[in-house]
Amino acid sequence: MSDAEYDRLFRELQALEAEHPELRTPDSPTYRIGAEPQSQLQKHKHRVPMLSLANAFNEEEVADWENRMARIAADVREAGYTLEVKIDGAAVSLTYEEAVFTVGATRGNGVIGEDITANLRTIPDIPLRLTGEKIPKWIEVRGEVYFPIAAFDELNRKREAANEPTYANPRNSAAGSLRQLDPKITRERGLRFFAFHVEPQEAVPLKTQREVLDALASWGFPVEPHRKLVATLAEAQKAIAEIEQELPSLGFQADGVVVKVDRLALHAELGVIGEREPRWAIARKFAPEVAVTRLLDIMVNVGRTGVLTPFAVLEPVEVTGVTVSLATLHNADMVEAKGIMVGDYVEVTRAGEVIPQVLGPVREKRPPDARPWKMPEVCPRCGSPVERPADEVAWYCPNLSCPGRVLETIVHFAGVMDIRGLGYERVRKLLEAGLIKTIADIYRLTAEALKTLDGFADKSAQQLVDAITVSKQQPLSTFLFALGIRHVGGTVAKLLGREFGSLDKLTGAPLERVSEVQGIGPIIAEAVVHFFAEQRNQELIARIKGFGLDPREPEAGGGPLSGQRYVLTGTFPTLSRTDAQKLIESAGGRVASGVSKKTTAVVAGVEPGTKLDKARTLGVDIIDEKELLRRVGRAQ
Repeated sequence: MSDAEYDRLFRELQALEAEHPELRTPDSPTYRIGAEPQSQLQKHKHRVPMLSLANAFNEEEVADWENRMARIAADVREAGYTLEVKIDGAAVSLTYEEAVFTVGATRGNGVIGEDITANLRTIPDIPLRLTGEKIPKWIEVRGEVYFPIAAFDELNRKREAANEPTYANPRNSAAGSLRQLDPKITRERGLRFFAFHVEPQEAVPLKTQREVLDALASWGFPVEPHRKLVATLAEAQKAIAEIEQELPSLGFQADGVVVKVDRLALHAELGVIGEREPRWAIARKFAPEVAVTRLLDIMVNVGRTGVLTPFAVLEPVEVTGVTVSLATLHNADMVEAKGIMVGDYVEVTRAGEVIPQVLGPVREKRPPDARPWKMPEVCPRCGSPVERPADEVAWYCPNLSCPGRVLETIVHFAGVMDIRGLGYERVRKLLEAGLIKTIADIYRLTAEALKTLDGFADKSAQQLVDAITVSKQQPLSTFLFALGIRHVGGTVAKLLGREFGSLDKLTGAPLERVSEVQGIGPIIAEAVVHFFAEQRNQELIARIKGFGLDPREPEAGGGPLSGQRYVLTGTFPTLSRTDAQKLIESAGGRVASGVSKKTTAVVAGVEPGTKLDKARTLGVDIIDEKELLRRVGRAQ
């Protein structure tokens, strides 16, 4: 659900518990700060709990906040306020001992988080050693890791080009990037950081929050540049309105302004509400602009990978200065969960001020002729029965030649196969002229046929035909990536290409065999097997092979592990799992996910899994990292 919807429900719960305190239970969300830490990462207990902030959604609620504080400490009205843009990212705590960064952790449940030190070290904004004056011997610096919008958009472009699912928003992606088990992935994301708080406050000989922010900057931390110090709440309200106008132009997502009492001595006096929220700070959040309009119809778009995405056809309405007539509905489950019906009056907003989306129906305005909607049983573009894989929310059209998929499919195929000169506009022209209908038709194009189209002369037509001919030499891994199989990006395609070597071996492989490939999970394996089992795709592959394509993966060069197969389990002393796999493959070996009689050896580290037991049962050789390094010629 959206932040706005979550905040509304949370406030409703707070109001109910205030009216009926006897109903408040120990497991109420109002007692909790965040999510319980759940991962393979080690746990870290914060010496000082990481609190959450109460929210205010208008000026009246901010004024009420000051009045509540004034009943405890009357001089709060003259203590001044700092204003800091509320970054929409992931809160972290950084521990420094003798000015050296030693531990970094997520907020977790506020008391116990997850140790993500290795990942935080990859963020250049976080100093590994503090510089400057008056640095405490031990200190926790609190701040927010965020995903710059430009970097997030670039990541999604790369994932889309690799036929991988795109990420929903920068905030969730920042949190997910921090919890990667491989720090290299975190480093590649381009995360950034702003610092805003220190603990314990008594360790720092400062008197105001403004001084804290200045001290953090002097020690080497980036601090949010739009921070302001104001003398009164009236000045704060005016400044908040000005900051709100700047938010769309920022390079990161932000959803409000954090208002803090500037005088630190008052923080201890004001205290904390229910071990969850400090009284001396509040988040003035900006609700997105919402408009109400009529939902005329729900239609379905078919994407390149076959995903069927419902979208709303709306009576045109203006939202944040833009006229909106179409809006995403994400998926069928969301339509059902929100109770949206065709004919409803619905609330519409623009997520991140960009993408129009339907928040939900206005039930009290529901007309009598409103009707439920469900995903069609057949593809609206080609009539193929649609499918919904287990454990997925998306529905798919399995037909690679579906007209809804074909343009983007052919453009993707041509790009990956490096068919130079066959870009988006030319593919569109070829489709409109009826010269191609599927990717197979690319290989029957002739220079004579191309010259009948505008934009092709003798030379350009022949150059394109030559590029098409050269593409027949691409390896199997490139061809698999080009096909646009669901879940198969460049990396997975290489794994499959190295394992099977030829297209015939892969297309005939059963699910169990594909699942054995290291790095290929059950969902990916099922998608691959299902793709080649689909009749229309079989016909397409047969046509492609009929034009002379028989893609194969080049044999790996010789090496000390040539022809050998290894399985990895547990944690190794010096090598990450990725490094160990690369080491084996560079030595000519292969890495499999499951142990079988064909396994040369199982490389076992600390806390191995059930693979070790199976190796013992089958009598497979079990070695450690040191022996692996010896076998590849890197013994220390």
